[in-house]
Amino acid sequence: MGDTAANGSSPSPHRQTTQGTTLAALPKSWHFTASLPADPMFPTPADSHKTPRDEILARQVRGALFTWVRPEQQKDPELLAVSPAAMRDLGLALSEAATGGFRQTAAGNRLHGWDEESGSGGYPWAQCYGGFQFGDWAGQLGDGRAISLFEATNPTTNVRNEVQLKGAGMTPYSRFADGKAVLRSSIREFVVSEYLHALGIPTTRALALTLLPHSRVRRETVEPGAIVVRFAQTWLRFGTFDLLRARGDRPLLRRLATYVAEDVFGGWDRLPARLEGTDVAKPSEAAAASPGRGVPANELQGPAGSEENRFARLFREIVRRNALTVAKWQAYGFMNGVLNTDNTSVFGLSMDYGPFAFMDNFDPTYTPNHDDHFLRYSYRNQPTIIWWNLVRLAEALGELLGAGGDVDDATFVAEGVKDDAAAAPLVARAEKLIDQAGEEYKTVFLGEYKRLMAARLGLRTQRPSDFDDLFSSLLDTLEALELDFNLFFRRLSTLRVADLATPADRETHAARFFYADYFTSPSTSHTADEQLAARRRVADWLDRWRDRVIADWGTLEGWGSAGPESAHGGVPPERDAERIAGMKAVNPNFVPRGWVLDELIRRVEKDGERDVLRRVVHMALHPFEDVWTGQTPDDTKEGGGGVYQGDADEEVGWTTDVPRKGRAMQCSCSS
Repeated sequence: MGDTAANGSSPSPHRQTTQGTTLAALPKSWHFTASLPADPMFPTPADSHKTPRDEILARQVRGALFTWVRPEQQKDPELLAVSPAAMRDLGLALSEAATGGFRQTAAGNRLHGWDEESGSGGYPWAQCYGGFQFGDWAGQLGDGRAISLFEATNPTTNVRNEVQLKGAGMTPYSRFADGKAVLRSSIREFVVSEYLHALGIPTTRALALTLLPHSRVRRETVEPGAIVVRFAQTWLRFGTFDLLRARGDRPLLRRLATYVAEDVFGGWDRLPARLEGTDVAKPSEAAAASPGRGVPANELQGPAGSEENRFARLFREIVRRNALTVAKWQAYGFMNGVLNTDNTSVFGLSMDYGPFAFMDNFDPTYTPNHDDHFLRYSYRNQPTIIWWNLVRLAEALGELLGAGGDVDDATFVAEGVKDDAAAAPLVARAEKLIDQAGEEYKTVFLGEYKRLMAARLGLRTQRPSDFDDLFSSLLDTLEALELDFNLFFRRLSTLRVADLATPADRETHAARFFYADYFTSPSTSHTADEQLAARRRVADWLDRWRDRVIADWGTLEGWGSAGPESAHGGVPPERDAERIAGMKAVNPNFVPRGWVLDELIRRVEKDGERDVLRRVVHMALHPFEDVWTGQTPDDTKEGGGGVYQGDADEEVGWTTDVPRKGRAMQCSCSS
């Protein structure tokens, strides 16, 4: 098998570098398509390949999890941006981005693994799935404009990712759409994918962004088209299971669950064991944080009536991953905006970025989606909605969960449960297991949320009182005074404990947490007394935080609450410097807010700028820096090193107060 380029050129030579490999040499596979059934209209890649591209149109696809379909050909594509971090994580040399083969692949013009002469080999595909959208069943959805090219395995880390093009053309799942993506939404997805990864939040990744100069896409207006090259360890969603349940396809649902456990998660023995040594109905955070692993596939765990078989362990793994991810969203003020089940990952990844946003002035009812009139996907609802989605997944897996030890019984596998008497214990067991998973979800979520909030506040340890005394009281203060969520944490990271020694000190430094126009703009209408009360409310919280930091960090002999606090505020200077550095490492200075992305899109799309995109991507990949221009990050060029050249004034503008018109912006799902 070889690599086929649309322009007829030969593939790049197979070479290996110390910083990564070439695209041609990158190990590729097609496990997904080899393991699961294809669309019966195109049972082989050759059947799809010989079909004229404009005859592959939207329709219902049954008995399959994907359709073989190649990207549409593009003329004169322009590679706008590449993520050095994504190149590294995929296993590619950064220099590969300058090659014609990479650029043609990023535009969908080159197929890898397909042998044109023999009509065989690996071939692109689009997935089939359904979903609940805004709480209502939407039927078949699927990859309407996303086409996966291959799975790539990093030769160094051995991590395998599915590489996909978004905006690559019509598929059988396009419904009434055109299979295209606009530049506006593509820029947003490219930046946020890499930014969330830099924060440590599980996410799909963005490798490259390509402008299609001859593609004009009609949304609210006519916009330029684009393609994002993105990758993930799996693109399977809850909606994949939803569709099979809706259609009553028991064999394929079981086959898919087995594939997820064995191929995506690496084996049944990688799944979490029952939470022993605790009340599984109310697990402790310590027990829920680190369940055992290594349970053989056929082993049952737990008492009669609530036995956990391997499918129950699979469900719990998906529950746990999503609990961890949504906890990170809440801790960093990220909102997806459209948490439908077709946008919820079985791997626990943030994915499918439409009207997403990061919190500006703190408002728990805020939703970035201007079509979300009932605030279903607002900030405060995200943990509840992810659990709602998980319950839909549990309903799809319910028969397998409830079967307990009979899950491999030949009659059950072939026919399921036929009478009500036999179904009753199955239903009872499934419901109990789902309820227990719900408690595990809450416990894992809260444990991770408290861990992250403690880290953002510079605490090395946690106390039960922290949640009320620090976390909740802080959020109440942010909401009441309309303070900026992420700016607060970053500005707190610059304060020394010694700066807050007296009530007057705390009141003075409280002012830094307000937007400047809180005190200066006539439109805010805050009286002098109201402003003073606001500063004092923040100062009161700073007093509690200071005491907690002293207890946490002032532990050297002669320091702490009983030590000599007068000179350094109760924490040794070297310890306080360590705390400040630790806080800056978890509290981003740069946040890709809606107004920043709108400016970026305007300058790239309307003004024809290109370097500004490079600068934003660089800041997104290094969000914790104090400054960027003049620094020497490792990935400025292949091999590391090199002084980064940016725009210092621009950097300051993007990391200070949010302009009044840029706060709490909303946008549509149109992309």
